[in-house]
Amino acid sequence: MEKHGVEHFRGRLGLQQRVLPTYRAPFFDHLAEICSEGLSVYAGHPRSGEGIHPADRLDIAHYHHGRNLHLFRAPVYLCWQYDLQSWLQGWNPDALIMEANPRYLASRAAITWMQDRGRPVLGWGLGAPESSGIFTNVRMRYRKRFVNQFDVLIAYSEQGAEEYISLDYPAERIVVAHNAVAPPPTHLPERTPLSGRAARVIFVGRLQARKRVDLLLRACSQLDPQPELMIIGDGPERATLERLADDQFPTAEFPGSLFEDRLQHALASADIFVLPGTGGLAVQQAMAAGLPVIVATGDGTQNDLVTDENGWLIPSGDVDALVEALKTALSNPAQLLRMGAASYDLAVDRFNIDAMRKKFLEALMLASEGV
Repeated sequence: MEKHGVEHFRGRLGLQQRVLPTYRAPFFDHLAEICSEGLSVYAGHPRSGEGIHPADRLDIAHYHHGRNLHLFRAPVYLCWQYDLQSWLQGWNPDALIMEANPRYLASRAAITWMQDRGRPVLGWGLGAPESSGIFTNVRMRYRKRFVNQFDVLIAYSEQGAEEYISLDYPAERIVVAHNAVAPPPTHLPERTPLSGRAARVIFVGRLQARKRVDLLLRACSQLDPQPELMIIGDGPERATLERLADDQFPTAEFPGSLFEDRLQHALASADIFVLPGTGGLAVQQAMAAGLPVIVATGDGTQNDLVTDENGWLIPSGDVDALVEALKTALSNPAQLLRMGAASYDLAVDRFNIDAMRKKFLEALMLASEGV
């Protein structure tokens, strides 16, 4: 179905999440615009201390505030969404998109409910990274059975797609939709060339151990001249990182979480964005703001974002590689501006919620064909 030049999904769409972070709301409203009978998003609340800022509303999509029961902690964390089934029966969707996470215990019953009615169920996820430790084989077999229940899988990245294929999921039933949080940018911010002043390095994201912000603090302490460093975000590791900064890099700023105009102003004032650990959404925000990026290989979501033209991809956990990348980047101001412009072009063409929505629609059409 097509309307005003934009293809539409014909019917009601349901979408399950454990939590609906603030940054995800624009995409879900954007997706709702192409659902002829509407979109309902089910999501519960995070557990205390996670540092997730949940959205309180959606403007276009319907938002069902679900009820999460959090069980245990990593690495054995589980979640029971005990009103998921009643939401599903009430909304009665023609297709359902779910997080492809076997730790969510109510998901299997929801999948069965849809399949009993001959309706497609799509899984959306990061991938299936290798496990280690006790009961690894058992966990991998369980994960394999779980993901193979879905009619189509939507992967965050090419690496995520390969990981699903390693679980014997058919490659032709996988769609890669690069994770995005913003529409295509409309103008490239003007920047003062890096000359005669301290460089401005920025990090944006949840302050949790996997982001490896500790490496960024240590790397900046080894630079001469030392840059200005702004670490934007909040989370369970904030106090630990602030103590480390007092010891390693006392001038680092921790303004907390910033949104909308305040975040855009901070990005516009920076010279380079650094993500030393896993993630990907903040990288795209930085690229849309015209920043070159230094990103660790992490969980694979970053690998598709970084090219030789817009930044540096470095090994995970390697502080020496991070120091060298920062030295190389900050030694060539003209190159920094060119790479920032290349980041901006990639955000316009490939990494935005328009492109992401198009891939979701492609996945929905593929799932509908298979049912």
